[in-house]
Amino acid sequence: MTETPQQYTKRIRGYVVGKKPMNVLTATPRQIDALIKGVSKKKLACRPAPGAWSAVEILAHLADVEIVQSFRLRLILETNRTPIQAYDQNVWAKFSNYSTQDSALSFEAYRINRERNLRLLKSLPRSMWSRYGVHAERGRETITRITELMAGHDLNHLSQIRRALK
Repeated sequence: MTETPQQYTKRIRGYVVGKKPMNVLTATPRQIDALIKGVSKKKLACRPAPGAWSAVEILAHLADVEIVQSFRLRLILETNRTPIQAYDQNVWAKFSNYSTQDSALSFEAYRINRERNLRLLKSLPRSMWSRYGVHAERGRETITRITELMAGHDLNHLSQIRRALK
């Protein structure tokens, strides 16, 4: 099943209903760490179903996504209404060989970039949260909307990691 960009946005934002996105963004690295601590490399690399990503692949994806979001946030803060390029996560997974990545390195890259993004977001005055970029597929996305999407993305992948490690 292929989602439209609008369906994706609705689904991902749906995970955050009733939650504070900044709290989710802050908690996710600790939750991931607790899920993967002490888990064997073999278990981390195991796919829960054909076509589904393993925990190793999800961690590599999260590391890349945190870099992408970091760049997008900074572009928008630099130039309001800036164009935001879309990308294909499956293509990135393939050329980056997500399945062969070191899970500890991926998690550490994700954790460090998340900490930097959180520090940036926490330092912003409220007036900056309405700045936006124009995503190539999803249209106008404010700093607030991107933060919601990041939080929903976290919750989606936390659930996937749990399933992959069962």
